[in-house]
Amino acid sequence: MPKGLTFLPSLALTAVMALPLAAETKPDAGTVLATVNGDEITLGHVVATVAALPQQYQQIEDDVLYDFVLEQLIQQQLLGQQQEELTQQNALTLDNETRSLLAVQTVNALTNDVVTDEAVQAAYDAQFAEFEGEDEFDASHILVESEDEAKALKAQLDDGADFAEMAREHSTGPSGPNGGALGWFGKGQMVPEFENAVLGLEKGQISEPVQTQFGWHLVILNDKRKSEAPALEAVRDELAQTIQQEAIQAQIDELTQQAQIERTALEGVGPEVIRQLDLIQE
Repeated sequence: MPKGLTFLPSLALTAVMALPLAAETKPDAGTVLATVNGDEITLGHVVATVAALPQQYQQIEDDVLYDFVLEQLIQQQLLGQQQEELTQQNALTLDNETRSLLAVQTVNALTNDVVTDEAVQAAYDAQFAEFEGEDEFDASHILVESEDEAKALKAQLDDGADFAEMAREHSTGPSGPNGGALGWFGKGQMVPEFENAVLGLEKGQISEPVQTQFGWHLVILNDKRKSEAPALEAVRDELAQTIQQEAIQAQIDELTQQAQIERTALEGVGPEVIRQLDLIQE
């Protein structure tokens, strides 16, 4: 039995006997895999059960999963045969699940119609055709504890000292061993004082000492560029989801306009009663 996959406690099923093997046939949803007191369990029941399992169970070997799911369905059938009908609560739950599944079928059919490669490409073109990009900066810094130390290092840099070498020798920040290099970053990714210093620099220029919560910085702007539009594949799922949501909402709006919907307003029937389980329990 797969670890953690327990729908029901193990039962002794001495009354269930294996049927003799028949000639190989082409399977379909109606293929009967077992009968329990005359009630059939089909291949379709097994396949639907497996399809609804959480993702972590989808990695279980097929032969193990097949036997286990079929056994569980047999056990459920045995237990279910002890009841004449669903309780009121379970019947209402089944109504809700049926309503939900029918809605999902409509959504899936709509999605198949509207989320096409052509529609995704059109949405991408519309969103990024005039993409101008945001400013991105490549900077390095030297971080020290005091303003005096920063001023002294700035004087050496102004005299021609190599910035990367000075960072490796003096910077207390984690980027020091890498010559102070911070790589590319955009607006909002650095603390405000540091960002303001970068924004005021020309390429190759070194800032005056800048104080932040981390200490005192000397910053050099290595390069500046505009960000590029993301590749289509990087945003395909996001675009598809937007197309789907817009199509679903449009369908709902259209159906709502065509439908006759009456909401009954009753005194004492509202949010104050939605947790009263006794209303649906017999």
